[in-house]
Amino acid sequence: MSIWGKIIGGAAGFALGGPLGAILGATAGHMVDKAKEGGFNQERISSQGGPWGQQGAGGNPWGQRAGQFGGADPRQIAFATGVIVLAAKMAKADGNVTREEINAFKRLFHVSGPDASQVGQIFDAARKSSDGYEPYARQIAQMFAGERAVLESILEALHQIALSDGSLHPAEKEYLRKVANIFGFADVDFDRVHQGNTAPSGQLDPYKQLGMTRDASNEDLKAAHRKLSRENHPDLLMAKGMPEEFVEQANEKMARINAAWDQICKERNI
Repeated sequence: MSIWGKIIGGAAGFALGGPLGAILGATAGHMVDKAKEGGFNQERISSQGGPWGQQGAGGNPWGQRAGQFGGADPRQIAFATGVIVLAAKMAKADGNVTREEINAFKRLFHVSGPDASQVGQIFDAARKSSDGYEPYARQIAQMFAGERAVLESILEALHQIALSDGSLHPAEKEYLRKVANIFGFADVDFDRVHQGNTAPSGQLDPYKQLGMTRDASNEDLKAAHRKLSRENHPDLLMAKGMPEEFVEQANEKMARINAAWDQICKERNI
């Protein structure tokens, strides 16, 4: 089962807690109401243990007990939910909310079938709520404290969503910068991530992509490349909470890191 089929459920929201858990719980409650009205395929509910497709016991409509996430790491639940909610809040940043944002989300992160409507419910609930993005960003920062590469992966995903319509509105960029600051990134870190996602590949500053300056020594550059390659390896990111559905974006980032190092090696004859 994909991560998208595991994130909705009252028990999942209760166990996750905080504002992210509240969004999941509120969305689950809305979808239960729809089920009572005949909005769900009842055969699917009865045969798979819950309207979201998780197996459960004892008639649990969510297919999971409190503290369980349908087999998913709770950090994966937080990661995936966080990207949905922060993307929904970002969709309001330029004052022009359209269905393109959620459609882009589904396209970028391979959300399809029954999962698509469930993700859409969370997106809409977050977009329509009156609270700001800050509590959600703070909860994510706390859950992934010390895991800068994982937090950066969330920031990368938000950039991909913002750019899905072919341009980045100034208000969206400012929103992304503020989220990055809550995550603990300095402006120089944000600029590196931003450049990596917005500049044409031929115009990327390879030193900035390694978090270094042009006066850095060869040894320091080698060390920076090794460190970034290790921290951003998709397998390590998944072990720390990044869902498999985000591996494609992680691979693209690894390619940027390696391309930057290759360019520096050519320039310096390393």
